[in-house]
Amino acid sequence: MMASDGHARGNPKFEGFSLSIALNDESEAKRRFDALADGGQVTMPLAETFFAKSFGMVKDRFGVGWMIVVAE
Repeated sequence: MMASDGHARGNPKFEGFSLSIALNDESEAKRRFDALADGGQVTMPLAETFFAKSFGMVKDRFGVGWMIVVAE
């Protein structure tokens, strides 16, 4: 994926969306989740859910929302 902010100035706000990464390996999901959380904010810890082996939500250090999922 490639995106552009259109040369926005000031303080950007990344609101109203999250990017999702679907993985096949729980250890890789944890590695990526932890990397995104470094300097960011965990909004839902990576854990097993009714729909996934692992699922978590995090905002990275820039405020971009991410969902990490390892499907059943």
